[in-house]
Amino acid sequence: MTIEGLQLVPLKANVDDRGYLIEIVHSTDSFFKKFGQVYAVGDFSKGTIRAFHKHNKLWDYFFIVHGAAKFGFVDDRKKSVTYKNICTVNASLLNPMLIAVPPGVFHGWMALSDDTVMISTASEVYNRKNPDEIRVPFDSFGFDWSIKFK
Repeated sequence: MTIEGLQLVPLKANVDDRGYLIEIVHSTDSFFKKFGQVYAVGDFSKGTIRAFHKHNKLWDYFFIVHGAAKFGFVDDRKKSVTYKNICTVNASLLNPMLIAVPPGVFHGWMALSDDTVMISTASEVYNRKNPDEIRVPFDSFGFDWSIKFK
């Protein structure tokens, strides 16, 4: 299933004798709204879940730089044509992508390997005194975090 406005942007690794370079996001990309801040999030062990929350104003842009992750998304925008749709995506350096999450979409992720690291760029600076987020438990929406075909 898809979610309106959620964009999965395939990325290309530019490889040479020295290693690789992956361009993650450009300020000129059509889906990029504006810059607020960049941060790294790391999970020490496989199976760690960070879910779910949504924003009213903020756009999130996610990129897995080490390890692998399963992302879950739920559209909570009543005026969206994909309202209540649930979507999952697996991302890693073997499947490099930028994930652009619009406001109003609940999102979360689970590390699929030890020492998974995500770079997150946000359209707004996080306001610790009045955060633009609504949090619900990781098992909301009947979301299935299990690993398939193991």
